[in-house]
Amino acid sequence: MTETRRVVPILTVGDIDAERTRYAEVLGLVEVMDLGWVVTLADGSGQRQVSLMTTDRTAPVNPAVSIEVDDVDAAYDAALAEGFEIVHELQDEEWGVRRFFLRDAAGNVLNVLAHRS
Repeated sequence: MTETRRVVPILTVGDIDAERTRYAEVLGLVEVMDLGWVVTLADGSGQRQVSLMTTDRTAPVNPAVSIEVDDVDAAYDAALAEGFEIVHELQDEEWGVRRFFLRDAAGNVLNVLAHRS
């Protein structure tokens, strides 16, 4: 069984620059990651995070949440065994993560990932 390390909600936005500023001003969050099409903002401790995304760079849909796990390959195998729909196949991304997307029975899309060493 895999262990969850971090869970980050993802909000789809039209203008990352404008929304990043608004979230920072209203909630006191700071930017901890910026890939251009997705930014992650966090509180001062880095423990509480939210991501803002325009359109996912390599996947066909935007996920609602990112879940970082210790073993993404094991999570992928478990998702297949549980019958989840895979909407973005397991792959290594150029920004240093290995990930896949699954869709649950309610239609929620989850980005399941692990950082590559």
